[in-house]
Amino acid sequence: MKPSILAKLAQLADRLDEVGHLLASEDVTRDMDQYRKLSREHAELEPVVALFHAFQRCEADLVAAQEMLADPEMRELAEAEISDGKLRQEALEVDLQKALLPKDPNDERNLFLEIRAGTGGDESALFAADLFRMYSRFAERNRWQVEIMSVSESDLGGYKEIIARIAGLGAYSKLKFESGGHRVQRVPATETQGRIHTSACTVAVMPEADELEAVNINPADIRIDTFRSSGAGGQHINKTDSAVRITHMPTGIVVECQDDRSQHKNKARAMAVLAARIRDGQERERHAKEAATRKSLVGSGDRSERIRTYNFPQGRVTDHRINLTLYKIDAIMDGDLFELSQALVNEYQAEQLALLGE
Repeated sequence: MKPSILAKLAQLADRLDEVGHLLASEDVTRDMDQYRKLSREHAELEPVVALFHAFQRCEADLVAAQEMLADPEMRELAEAEISDGKLRQEALEVDLQKALLPKDPNDERNLFLEIRAGTGGDESALFAADLFRMYSRFAERNRWQVEIMSVSESDLGGYKEIIARIAGLGAYSKLKFESGGHRVQRVPATETQGRIHTSACTVAVMPEADELEAVNINPADIRIDTFRSSGAGGQHINKTDSAVRITHMPTGIVVECQDDRSQHKNKARAMAVLAARIRDGQERERHAKEAATRKSLVGSGDRSERIRTYNFPQGRVTDHRINLTLYKIDAIMDGDLFELSQALVNEYQAEQLALLGE
């Protein structure tokens, strides 16, 4: 292992001791924000340092086995220990390199999922509904909660746009590579000639900002309009001005929420989505600057980039970023995204490991 990596691991071990002493102090809970930060840092450092200590023990065992080679009676046992030790050391080195990869601070966050119909008219809106069902089923499989924040339905029962909040451990880490253009190739239900049509939707996955890192929105920069809901919900929801539209003037971002009969709740939801969109825009601007010097294959998250094609006649789903084709479209559309999402994570880690070795 490189001396620079070993030095970094030694620093992390020292820092873990330091954080442990700070957490053991009597007055640590006086500042709860600081206590939470230290607890989080300790939880992140502990498994890395444990691997480092295992690596050090393995090195010490190899040195001892090398010394045993001089004893003819112990030579066979020493050679076996050296062989096993080298394999164990190589595995630990790979695990340590992965553990040292930069952590995405958003990975454990909840997220906002936005799906918008694109080219293809009604068929595109129906595909948007199919995508939402796919992500909802994936959320169910992971025991995450799905809450619809805003929805605009099409005439045939699809979605022109739908925004949902997905809450659960590791939600963003497993869905963050879904942002981009999704294309479908199939025979629409409205097609009488049996011809295959191509439609598209745009997916955006944005981490939810927590209260400590909430985007500071100047009240003077937003315009709030109220209006009567146009969606389903009974007499009350359509007879009162409960729907809310918030416009953020500096960025031009517009958010509408009309799914709750309470204007107060709709406003709170709209503000949460607005904060996530503003924060997402800031993050993408930062990533764009980084991409000017180094382009990430998986993590660009460009909304205009076509990332995946769902071909129903051939029963395949192709992710164009990693050239992966899976012939299990029914399972995928029913929420079985595990193989696809893991392949994207593996590719991203491979990129990061390559950078670590430079």
